[in-house]
Amino acid sequence: MNITNLTEGDLPALASLYKNFWGEESSLEKMKATFSRLQSNPDYIFLVAHCDNQVVGSVMGIICHELYGDCKPFMVIEDLIVDQNARRQGIGSQLMKSIEDEAKQRDCCHILLVTETDRSDARQFYASLGFDPYKNKGFKKKI
Repeated sequence: MNITNLTEGDLPALASLYKNFWGEESSLEKMKATFSRLQSNPDYIFLVAHCDNQVVGSVMGIICHELYGDCKPFMVIEDLIVDQNARRQGIGSQLMKSIEDEAKQRDCCHILLVTETDRSDARQFYASLGFDPYKNKGFKKKI
């Protein structure tokens, strides 16, 4: 397995991963346009895991900037996904380690992420990586 920056050529496979997980289609045209716009922004980090030249996982990190205290940046992690047939092989852990390394290189003071409350497997996974499931409470509102 190797982890690299996401490329436009990876987007069709990523759309397929999202469809298999969420059960809904992603507009490849919109994905390409959004990726094209965001890939030049250094505050967006897109990583992808390949096994045998197949996309098997991906994660996105977004650097946010504080306006208080020492004004240190922090990272929000979104869209971590690993192909269901490739789980429990260390791919998610390696993606998370790689995105955390990016956060450290950018002097981030912490990492935030949100997962669904009914995803006990995801909550256990994040706890195994050092995220404390009891220390903070996150909120998410669909609009």
